[in-house]
Order: sequence, then C-alpha cells, then structure tokens
Amino acid sequence: MKKNELRRLRASWLGAALLLLWTPQPYADETCMSPYMAKIVGQEDFVYVWTLGVEGLGDEQDKLVTIDVRPESDTYGEVVNTLSVGGRNEAHHSGLTDDRRFLWASGLDTSKIFIFDVHSDAGKPKLVKTIDDFVEKSGGVVGPHTNYALPGRMILTGLSNSADHGGRTALVEYTNAGDYVTTHWMPTDDNLQGAMKSGNFADGYGYDVRVLPRRNVMITSSFTGWNNYMMNLGTLMADAEAMQRFGNTIVVWDLHTRKPRKILDVPGAPLEIRCAWGPRSNYCFTSTALTSKIWLIYEDDNGEWQAKAVADIGDASLIPLPVDISIAADDRHLWVNTWNDGMTRLFDISNPHAPVQVKEEKIGAQVNMVSQSWDGERLYYTSSLLANWDKVEALEGEDLQYFKAYAWSDGALEHAFTIDFLAEKLGTPHQMRFGAYSLYGQ
Repeated sequence: MKKNELRRLRASWLGAALLLLWTPQPYADETCMSPYMAKIVGQEDFVYVWTLGVEGLGDEQDKLVTIDVRPESDTYGEVVNTLSVGGRNEAHHSGLTDDRRFLWASGLDTSKIFIFDVHSDAGKPKLVKTIDDFVEKSGGVVGPHTNYALPGRMILTGLSNSADHGGRTALVEYTNAGDYVTTHWMPTDDNLQGAMKSGNFADGYGYDVRVLPRRNVMITSSFTGWNNYMMNLGTLMADAEAMQRFGNTIVVWDLHTRKPRKILDVPGAPLEIRCAWGPRSNYCFTSTALTSKIWLIYEDDNGEWQAKAVADIGDASLIPLPVDISIAADDRHLWVNTWNDGMTRLFDISNPHAPVQVKEEKIGAQVNMVSQSWDGERLYYTSSLLANWDKVEALEGEDLQYFKAYAWSDGALEHAFTIDFLAEKLGTPHQMRFGAYSLYGQ
C-alpha cells in the first residue's frame, strides 16, 4: 500500500472514531447507513433517485434523477436534474462514500458501477467514472448490489456469479477512487472458511451488508441469483425449482479481518439489514421476502450472535412481499414496506424481541424503498423493485411508478407531493440517497 493511501486510510479511521465518540444521536436518510459516513442534522436539500430505464419511455436509459426537497425553494417538489448513463443495466442500489463526496450506483444485469460526483454541485451530479470490469476484477462476481462505505473504501455485495448465474456470490472491496482491492467469497458447506454453521444452511448467497464497529461485526443477508432476479415474476413463482433457489442465511463476520464467524439460519430470503444505533443496542433487524417475517439478529448474554423471528408482516398467505425496512434514529420504530400490496407499516420495536405493529398505510399500487430524513420529520417512498417484477398497471386512483414525499408528525403521514415517473418519462424509480449543499460549504 502506498504511503499516501495509508495516510488517507488512517485519517479516515480517525475521523470515523471521532465521529462515533463525539457526535450525539445522528440522523440519516436511513439511520442504518454506514457509521463511517459524514452526517447532517436538519433539512436535506436533494434526493437522488437511481432510476431504471424503460423501453419506449423517454431516452430509455437508466439515470440519476435529482429532486429538490427544500421547502423554501422555487423548485420544491420538482425534478431539477437528470443524468442518463447509457443503456439499461437493471439500476438497483446506490451508496455514498464515507466523505459523501461520491455516489456509487450499480446495475444488477450488466454489473456496471457508476460513480457520481455529488460534491462539486450537490444539485447537479456529474458522472466521473464507470467501472465495467467488475466481474473480471472480482473473480466472477455478478450483480453488485449494496454499495456500503468503509473508511476510505467501498464494500459491495454481489448477488450472483459468472459460472452458473446462481446465488453463490461474494463481497467485493474497492477504494473510494474506484480501484479494485479484494474479494471475500461467502461461506458454503464445502468451504465454511472457519465459520460455525449453526443450522441447516450455508448457501453462499448474498444481498445486503451492515456493520457494528464497536462489536467488530459485519452482517450480510441473502437473496437469489441472476437466473431468478432477471426472470419474469409470474414465471418465477410458477417454477417450483427456481423458488428453491433463494437464500436462507445471515452471516456474521469479523469486521476487521473480513472472515466469516457464524452462519445463522434465516429461511425465506432475508433482505435489508437495519442495525440499531444505541450504544448498548447490539442487534439488527431484517425481513424475509418469502415468509413475511421480521427477524432479530442479536448478540446474547454470552456474546454469541443469534437469529429469531419476532413478528409477522401482514398476512403471509397473501404474499405481501416485504422489501425495504428503515429503523428510526431512537431505535423505537421500524418502517416496513411490502411491495405487492403497496403498504407501509410501522412497528414499535421498543422491545426488539417483540415488535408490535402500530400503523399501516397504502402508498401505491406497489411500494419498494423508504427513506427517513435526518431529523426524522420526513419520509420518502419509491415504487420500483425489478424491471421484470414490477406491475404494469394499477387500479383506478393508485399510483404505479412514483416518488412520494410525506411529513411525519404526531403519528400521521401527511402527503407533501408526488412525482409520476411514467408521466415525466423518467423510467421507474428505485433507490434514494440524500444530498445537501451544506455538506460541501456551498
């Protein structure tokens, strides 16, 4: 490692340590985002929406859509910038670097990664680099999903592999500048890599990643491979063999060494991982897409990590299909979206071992992502899941492909505005990240 890079990494680690030591309860668009990231308390200025291109709609390309969410702005509630990246890549998830200067956005189909400069002008991002050799450099990982900030680096989860396009996959590390560092393959039955298999599964699947630095823990979840997520949803659900090819594991890793420590059974495709912020809150949540349950991933009194189902999400027989979840900054509430019925649900998680649903509301014909504002007073929703899974029509009065903003006050969601992405010929909106001029002294 070059001396300059080593100094940058040391400075980044020091900054992260000071942030954890001196910053009071932080707020973020999703409070489970990387604890190494710079954070702002207060009103966000922009929401960046990573958007799938749709054949026959607008320029048909994936794009980063910038929405002005400043209440005092003349363009409040409007799209103020779009930046197309060329072609359709199955735009899915994005993530900011630890210094929030760059936004990484990836495509599940082409495995391309697009790096945007969001610091030079927060209202007008610029595409500064495209990584198009992810599969080759990573040793065969396909479908970069979560882009997660570590000090001076980004760690990406894969969903698949180039050998059989199944669910076997890995974690991949890059520098913030976009240079490949290393690959960490998920543990499997034939290569546990020193991990303890605590149940029936060691499938090697991947999806999301989160860290708890003070416990030296990194946690990953599992979904399915390219063969499944690029298939039409109706065809997939009618294919009994394909439906067996979903992940059933959470893996607990040693954060510093990147070595897997324990494999936990969490059957039913555990997706997003959301970890509590409290200084003594040694737990995270996930939800299972196929079984519609909230699972608690927690450290027990003996220092062992465990997993248990703690709540149902709607009626599993109706296949609500839980997707995104978002934990509140005070660790008291968890928002849970179910894509198929278009509902958002709020759970009281004051007792993390026994969540209780306290609210539900219809957002649209389908709903995917939810992001909370830094001060906890606003929520934003988007609708698209996967190109071949999304609904193509909605009932009268139900929005199909949208970005929606709400105020959250006194236990009520108050609608602020909606942008119809189909009417605006933008595509279908997937994941959101926040930007603010104040981050960069603008």
